[in-house]
Amino acid sequence: MITLDSISWTAPGGRFALQNVSLAIPDNTYAVLMGSTGCGKTTLIEIICGLRRPRGGRVLLDGRDVTRLEPRERGIGYVPQDLALFPAKRVREQIHFPIKMRGMRDGEKIVQELVEELGIEHLMDRLPDMLSGGEKQRVALARALAAQPRVLLLDEPLSALDETTHGTALELLRTLQARHSLTVLHVTHSPSEAAALGQMRLRLLDGCVVEVATGSA
Repeated sequence: MITLDSISWTAPGGRFALQNVSLAIPDNTYAVLMGSTGCGKTTLIEIICGLRRPRGGRVLLDGRDVTRLEPRERGIGYVPQDLALFPAKRVREQIHFPIKMRGMRDGEKIVQELVEELGIEHLMDRLPDMLSGGEKQRVALARALAAQPRVLLLDEPLSALDETTHGTALELLRTLQARHSLTVLHVTHSPSEAAALGQMRLRLLDGCVVEVATGSA
């Protein structure tokens, strides 16, 4: 489903570089990407979803070359590390946003199903500053899933959660991936998180992606 073919990218000032990165994540697989701070994990996610243009190589989704397509044309749901909720929009508006952007039908039905699934019906009229960390995460996930993507990209989505909420969120992500038949690429620094979720474990090392053997952190 997600294929990177010889992706290259160099950070301004040459701080780091991605060098001919190639990988293939099968359909309906939960893949986890690890690596040291500043090695380019977020950059790689942003290249896949279209927020950055690679210097070379191709991004393919389900065999389709999307390298030159705008983010909204790629059929990807994306949850950045800071969640990027709109500060002046209520939860209801946050979740409806991608539906309106794509002119989708049955928007109300989609939103209702998602808020019930994620248990956030009681939050619909709240602004982001009225939400807890776990509530913000669920709203960001609902917004990412509202456009019914087949691919979900998650950049350290659990890093700001406390221990109790973190365990609940792990189970939620596992359930959402299975229920929506998603191909997921999840960036994390946590070996335990990777072990709990990753059907495929990858590591970004010296600008290249390597697959980590089963049982390794």
